[in-house]
Amino acid sequence: MRGHVTRIMRRNLYFYPCIALMSLSSIWWPGAANAAAADNPITSHTAVVDGLKLHYLTAGQGPTVILLHGYTQTSRMWRPIIPLLAEKFTVIAPDLPGIGDSDIPTNGLDMKTAAIRIHGLAKSLGVTKARVVGHDIGLMVAYAYAAQFPQETEKLIVMDAFLPGVAGWEAVYNNPGIWHFRFNGPTPEKLVQGRERIYFDYFWNDFAADKTRSLPEADRAAFTAAYSRPGRMHAGWEYFVSFQQAAKDFAELSKTKLTMPVLAIGGEKANGQVLGEQMKIVATNATMIVLRNTGHWVMEESPKETIDALMKFL
Repeated sequence: MRGHVTRIMRRNLYFYPCIALMSLSSIWWPGAANAAAADNPITSHTAVVDGLKLHYLTAGQGPTVILLHGYTQTSRMWRPIIPLLAEKFTVIAPDLPGIGDSDIPTNGLDMKTAAIRIHGLAKSLGVTKARVVGHDIGLMVAYAYAAQFPQETEKLIVMDAFLPGVAGWEAVYNNPGIWHFRFNGPTPEKLVQGRERIYFDYFWNDFAADKTRSLPEADRAAFTAAYSRPGRMHAGWEYFVSFQQAAKDFAELSKTKLTMPVLAIGGEKANGQVLGEQMKIVATNATMIVLRNTGHWVMEESPKETIDALMKFL
């Protein structure tokens, strides 16, 4: 797998300070962070899938795990855990189409199409089966991947959001306190331009059970810079615009239940309960974990519990 990737992709080795990795992973297993990072360096690649350039991070060898980030974030969110997973797995963490360093497509910024593109990336890397993990809108793409390619999906993990079109979604989507789903268009773009950090801090602070346990400053600065580039905020918002289409797509896809093992992880102060109940509707073998005193940012707010659950399930 890695030899194949090395032959066909442009390779840049990213050496980053140990403290960036230790910010989360040293909490899980003291002393493990430095060793994991040294043994499993993360490399950055691009691949062209159906004419669209997709950027991804990778490390390790073994069964494939695909990690899909959510809104306000990029593949960078997975950097702390990639070396740990890479001790047992080949890890692929792409930037979703339109986000991070992946190209902005002219069409198809929706969950089902994004899943098809990520599947195309996996196939281009020689992947025939994968365990798929998604957070936030990434979990919607992950579900669409598993539902469209069930024979190629060994396990599915979804982390704190919801599935449009599946019972329980309307209460979340229509919650007046979650106004950002409908905040898009030319005027909102002008309002946010130059104020991206203020806008994103609302997500990172208000959707956490405790904002002091939410995203660290280095990540906040990096994610703000990524979405401040021309066209990037608009592309991210297109995933929200696509919720109505996702609702139609998922209502149809969910008529066939998933049979692979499924794990739902969510925050007690966010969407943990509703997501878990939804996965029991769409899958025959679903397990739900609701993390106490945790909001939306499960990786950052409850790192040990989240990663213990991930490692045990995968």
